[in-house]
Parts: sequence; structure tokens; C-alpha cells
Amino acid sequence: MSAPQAHAVLSASGSGRWMACPPSAQLERQFPDETSEYAAEGTFAHSLAELHLAHYLGYTGMIVFNQNLKKLKGNPHYSQDMEDYIQDYRDLVIERINEARTRTKDLIVLLEQRLDYSPWVPDGFGTGDVVIIADKTLDIIDLKYGKGVPVSAENNSQMRLYGLGALHQFEHLYDIETVRMTITQPRLDSVSTAEMTAEELLAWAEKVVKPLAKMAIAGEGTFSAGDHCRFCKARYTCRERANANLKMAQYDFREPPLLSHDEIAAVLSKAEELQKWTSDVQNYALEQAEKHGVKFPGWKLVEGRSNRKYTDKDAVATILLAEGYKEGDIYKPKEILGITDMEKTLGKKRFNQLLHDHVIKPAGKPTLAPETDKRTEINSIDSAKADFNEAV
Repeated sequence: MSAPQAHAVLSASGSGRWMACPPSAQLERQFPDETSEYAAEGTFAHSLAELHLAHYLGYTGMIVFNQNLKKLKGNPHYSQDMEDYIQDYRDLVIERINEARTRTKDLIVLLEQRLDYSPWVPDGFGTGDVVIIADKTLDIIDLKYGKGVPVSAENNSQMRLYGLGALHQFEHLYDIETVRMTITQPRLDSVSTAEMTAEELLAWAEKVVKPLAKMAIAGEGTFSAGDHCRFCKARYTCRERANANLKMAQYDFREPPLLSHDEIAAVLSKAEELQKWTSDVQNYALEQAEKHGVKFPGWKLVEGRSNRKYTDKDAVATILLAEGYKEGDIYKPKEILGITDMEKTLGKKRFNQLLHDHVIKPAGKPTLAPETDKRTEINSIDSAKADFNEAV
């Protein structure tokens, strides 16, 4: 397995932040690294994926593969469900490798490769999950194991920096014309790919990345709040984020960039009323959209999230017991396992084979979302009645 690597100050994974808000890179250095069970699970999934791909490529033999797989199976994060998802990722990578082989027989495939883009970003480097180096096209493939929201490879600075690093390190080996960047999220059944010519990528690095990186490493530039704040280590006490959200006049840009404890207390005193107000506005807007067909500029009525349900728990139990699964595998005390836990136990493919016809996903509760949301717009009750009346 690859050894853990230190994080660059101007990392590829954090580039969405330091490019949008250059001084945040130095500000974040005041805070410790953050960790979570989700991050640990993602790291483990990458280790499992690397093991399978290394074995497929012949980098490790069967004995070493089995020994390492046995160790990984002892980890609490391991499950048949994860194994199935990683196999989906593995299949995609193999497909890209086979495609590259049609162009170049002596192609190079690197796993968990350190990619150096320091000519444009001071001490800049990142880790590419899969790098396929061949004539014409250089492939960068990134595995994201989380199941939050789909991440697009289009205009993705992280993937571009990975591609830049790979181009910088390996362009002398092959005639590379195009850099193809792919993000795969197997738990969301999402694959996103973007392409740039090598010339376009290098121009972006010189004109966009280099000036922003120079400011970021020096702690210069203007603080700017936005979606990029979500994973910033300073997000809890960042003054600019407080300004953007609360518009409190006493927060002046000339003051220190982090809030004091007294100022945080002032924010808390305002937050409850602010939450009540925004909740009232949201509820009113939803009622108007759902029941009266009101359209708010930039928003639409969509189906909200919902959870899958068994149509008949007894039928599910009968099927699994007949297949030889033990009661302890499929039941909680006095209750059958929920769908997520059952899928983890059986694995995604086996779950679908046995229980597909016994699972339903009810329509989600209507909710308002930006028009950029990928969900299909639904009609309100009043709008549906109006459409019906017009049709008649």
C-alpha cells in the first residue's frame, strides 16, 4: 500500500477554496487537520481499490494480494457492499486502460501517484488515484467514495491540477495532446468526464493558477465567502463568512480575519432569530409554490429526498432464509435490518438480485431548490388542476 503523504499548503483538493479566496490558505494553517468517520471510510476504500487494481496490473502477486485483502477484511469499514462499489470503479479503470492500449502498447499506469505542479503553485502537489499515460490522451481518474452530491469534472480545479502535474512529469515520454479527467462516484452511480487540450491546460495554469497561487502562498488577496467555505477549517470563525451570512455592520474588513469569543457570542444571540426568520420565509415560499403554483425567480419545486422501504418484511426474510442467510445476519433484535444495513451485509449486486421487487422508494416531500438542481421539476397541486382544466 502507498504510504500516507503530507498535504500541500496549496493542495489540489483545496484549490476550489484558495483560488476563490486566496488568503484562506494561510488562515487555515492556524487550525488542526480535521478528520471524520466518512474521511476514514473514504481512505480505506481507496486502499481497497488500489489493492485490486495493483493485482489486476500485475504489480502484486496472488499471495501478496490475498494476504493484504485478508488484512483489509478485518477492518470495520470493510463490507461486501464496499467491495461491490470498488469493483464498479475497477471496471471503469480497466475499460480506460484497455482503450489506451489500443493507442499505445507500452502505456504506463500509475496508482496513488504523487503529482507535482510546483512550477505554477509553490510546493504544489497532489495524489492521483489513477494516471494512465499513453500517446494522444493522458487520463486522470479520481475515486470519490462519499455519497453526498455528484461532483462534476467540468471546470474542476482539483482535477485540472492533477492533470497539470501529470503533464509536467510525463509529457516527455509520450506525445500528449489531450488531458482527460474523470471523477467516479460509484455509490451515486455517477461518472463525470472533462477534457482539455494540453495547450489549454498549460495556458490556464499560467494565466489563472499562477497569479492566484502567488497571492495565496503570501496570504494576500481578498477574503471571499461562498460554497467553497463548506470544508474550510476557518469556516466557524471566519469574519468574511460571518459578514456574508449575517451582514452585521460591526464586522469591519480591517479587523483581524477571525472572530473573537465575544463576537461569536454576539453571532449566537442573532442566530436564533435569524433562523426563525429564514425558516418562516422558506415555509411560506414552499406553501406558495406547492399549493398555489407561485414561481420564484431562480427556484423550482422538485421532489425531495425519500428513503426506500420494504414492501413486505416477512417476504424479504423468507427469501433470505431460503438462500441460507442466518437470522443474525438479516435481523436486528425483533426487527429486520433496514435497507442500507441489509445492502451492506449482502452487497449491492446480491441485494438487487434477491430483493429488487420487494423495495419501493416513495415520492419525496416537495421542496424548493435552485433551478440549477438536476432533479426534475414537478407541478404543484393547483398547477396540475389548471393544466387538467385547460386540457379539458
